Amino acid sequence: MSRIDDRLRSLGLALPPPTQPPAGVVLPFQFVHIVGSRALISGHGPQNPDGSFAAPLGKLGRELDVEQGYTAARLTALSILGSLQRALGNLDRIAAWSRVFGMVNSAPGFNRQPSVINGFSDLILDVFGPQVGAHSRSAVGMAELPFDIPVEIEAEVELAGRNG
Repeated sequence: MSRIDDRLRSLGLALPPPTQPPAGVVLPFQFVHIVGSRALISGHGPQNPDGSFAAPLGKLGRELDVEQGYTAARLTALSILGSLQRALGNLDRIAAWSRVFGMVNSAPGFNRQPSVINGFSDLILDVFGPQVGAHSRSAVGMAELPFDIPVEIEAEVELAGRNG
């Protein structure tokens, strides 16, 4: 068992299976694309344990409050970690979190996007620690996100050698 797997277990966290898009939706891209020593992570949303998108859906500042958005961002972190685990075979291969781009499905006037995306950042720092988990970040509001998910996050990580 890897160090990161042990840490996830100690925090009581489980990684979801691959995303199950709504019926009839085709997603013709890689969720993690490895280029040299970097893993580019496509936009992910919050998932249920079965891989479907987690409720509640909707906009922050209308259907959801900041706390619900924070939880959605945490679930999105787990979704990304699940994709990375499948692509890399071992999360210990992650040498550094480079950049995070957080998008928040925002109602007009909602301006607390950074507080929402903190759910992602806090989880990554809890799991990877302050050295590997440190990252640059943007948190922006969007008029709409796919399938009415409240949060979508993409990221980039630097990889260590194959044996981590």
